[in-house]
Amino acid sequence: MERLLQAPITLALLLSNLGVSLYAFTDPSLLRELSFRPYRIQTHREFYRFLTAGFVHASGTHLAFNMITFYFFGPLLEGILGIGAFLLLYFGSELAAHALTFAAHRDDPNYSAVGASGAISGVVFAFCVFFPLRNLYLFFALPIPAVLFAFGYVFGSIYAMGGDSRGGVGDWIAHEAHVGGALAGVVLTILLEPRSVQVFLESFRQLLG
Repeated sequence: MERLLQAPITLALLLSNLGVSLYAFTDPSLLRELSFRPYRIQTHREFYRFLTAGFVHASGTHLAFNMITFYFFGPLLEGILGIGAFLLLYFGSELAAHALTFAAHRDDPNYSAVGASGAISGVVFAFCVFFPLRNLYLFFALPIPAVLFAFGYVFGSIYAMGGDSRGGVGDWIAHEAHVGGALAGVVLTILLEPRSVQVFLESFRQLLG
């Protein structure tokens, strides 16, 4: 809890996601109203969905996975970047994630998706820029260098995008958002903190001796 008290933006975003998502679980109509629906954005100009969809989740498991991931990465990145840059990273990644999803599904009236995955992907990939060789623990048990985890995450999402991943039909999860958020996380980190490129390269120089 102490780490969250030292990271007020991470704490606020965690509480906002938990509060809105838990309330939406009791009211399915709210889930539909806040979800990311590209076709409605295109035809009804409901641009608010670019932000609101990131605060609702498809299930308790979906919510828990995203919030646990954010808990582990958010405070550290907020401490490195500072409050303003961290906010730009989080919401910039979310908007980029939804922009990619919009481009892919704007003509599909059945598509809808929810979740903070795009924003959190941006945070995870920002971590990978600063700490590419630090071990992350897959399923909390299997150690894997952050940079390998990152590439596996992207390719897994791309593979899922190739199949029938329409959130309106199945799981409500936008796989494009993982890719868009990840790419935005890297780009925004470099723009917000140019020294991160040197940190990234130095990590590999040390590995090579």
